[in-house]
Amino acid sequence: MLLHGFPYDVHAYDEVVPLLTAAGCRTIVPYLRGHGATRFLSPDTPRSGQQAVLAHDLLALMDALSIPRAVLAGYDWGGRAACIVAALWPERAAGLVSAIGYNIHDIPNAGKPSTPENEYRYWYQYYFHGERGRAGLGANRRELCRLLWTQWSPKWRFDEATYARTASAFDNPDFVEVVIHSYRHRYGLVPGDPAVEETERRLAAQPRIGVPAIALDGDADGVMQGDGSARHAKFFTGRYERRVLPDVGHNVPQEAPRAFAQAVLTLV
Repeated sequence: MLLHGFPYDVHAYDEVVPLLTAAGCRTIVPYLRGHGATRFLSPDTPRSGQQAVLAHDLLALMDALSIPRAVLAGYDWGGRAACIVAALWPERAAGLVSAIGYNIHDIPNAGKPSTPENEYRYWYQYYFHGERGRAGLGANRRELCRLLWTQWSPKWRFDEATYARTASAFDNPDFVEVVIHSYRHRYGLVPGDPAVEETERRLAAQPRIGVPAIALDGDADGVMQGDGSARHAKFFTGRYERRVLPDVGHNVPQEAPRAFAQAVLTLV
């Protein structure tokens, strides 16, 4: 199960999938809620982007496809979903590949400031906390997300066709609401979906991950410190390996598809 992040889509894995299928793997690369052609079944369902709903979406997809267990791999939002399932439902995870390592929000402590160097990287999150940010994302979603690509992956030279192929996924009618809710909920600014409240309660304890795991750190990541997973070893109680990828930014599978595929195959 290969899971993309924000602001990206399934095309992040275009060069990873052939490497895995050539090795005999079955690969599933879903759009996250609010991206691409995804649709909510009911107008009454909260357009939530919180971490717990992403994990429940992954579980529901595995159940619908009759997949009892799989290697879960992802980054950013997708890596968070993979980490949560591996932590809370380890019987469903044969292994975990996660960019940045442990990727579960510590919401009860989200109000504690980080270093100024880190804080300035999170400008987009604070922007989304206000209504001006909601309006800005709605009006300029392609321009804003392209700016994040360049800031988060400063050494990745993507062309306009590559970006346009992914940016069409942001035209989803629920994209803005899901994104805004995600960045407000993780700071405790808005309530979550009541249907996953018990899962959020369990996540507040920062559960450990016991399945075999490989963390991938891009040393040119413009939003997360390149030593992120080095500080996360305490959260893993099983086999844990950290791999540092030179000159790679935030979008690990698209910038370093061979390294990402190799990590998955190590666990397979």
